Amino acid sequence: MNCRQFNSISLEEVLLSLGHLPTKQNEKEAWYLNPFASESQASFKINKSLNYWYLFSEGIGGNNTDFMRKYLNASVSEVLVWAENHNFSSFQKQNVPYQKFENLPKNYEIIEIKNVQHPALLEYLRERKVQNQTEFLKQIHYQNNNKNYFGIGFKNDSGGYEIRNKYSKICLGKKDVSTIKNGSDSLRVFEGFFDFLSFKTLENELEKQPSDYLILNSVSMIQNVKNSLGKYEKVELYCDNDEAGNRAVEIICNETKKIEDCRVLYSDFKDLNEYLSKKTEEVQKQYKSAFKR
Repeated sequence: MNCRQFNSISLEEVLLSLGHLPTKQNEKEAWYLNPFASESQASFKINKSLNYWYLFSEGIGGNNTDFMRKYLNASVSEVLVWAENHNFSSFQKQNVPYQKFENLPKNYEIIEIKNVQHPALLEYLRERKVQNQTEFLKQIHYQNNNKNYFGIGFKNDSGGYEIRNKYSKICLGKKDVSTIKNGSDSLRVFEGFFDFLSFKTLENELEKQPSDYLILNSVSMIQNVKNSLGKYEKVELYCDNDEAGNRAVEIICNETKKIEDCRVLYSDFKDLNEYLSKKTEEVQKQYKSAFKR
């Protein structure tokens, strides 16, 4: 790999490989906490179209090579050796530098588990409109193939974690469902944990009482739990509005007739989280419009 090739790689992916996530971003730019020093407010900016960085706190900037020379305190040749040893997806002409695996290989290691506090993860939760539901989540730091990563973790019944951030959708450990029991005779079923978090955000507004909750973490897990749903007096389904969601509803309806398909609430949206996001954005627009008057 030469400098031209390395500089063509997405700097966002380079930063991700080093364990850095943006605190905020849009289509044109991304802001990070200073990768070279500790700080509380983001002063490191990436221009996405130019793939160029600028550190306002020090008044310096450059391309990928410039960044890694400073980050590693290394020569250009040493930087290129480092780059050769990393499997950058954007260099391989892949469309999106995004991890999406059901399970990581067994050579991963969880380094730290703590409450969600990293600015990038909190911002991600705000973007998904579930920032008030951190009681159900953890911040997971893990290592895979000698690279450090971190993300939002949602624990399943086998002790594994569903991991999410802007760039990753993976599972650490065994894939399984997540159950939250409140001793209720009713059950609510969700495909993913962001739909569950969305429901908890809307629960009071919907005038719903707490129940038991089942988060599938993958629609394919429906086959593992379908036989256990009959013990409930009532089962509410909050599946996605797609072919897989339709199939999940069909499978559950074949097991018990005490079913309520709650997708009518968000029939014009892909899933419950998208409904919450659009609803929240609309309320915010109306508030700003009224405030301007």
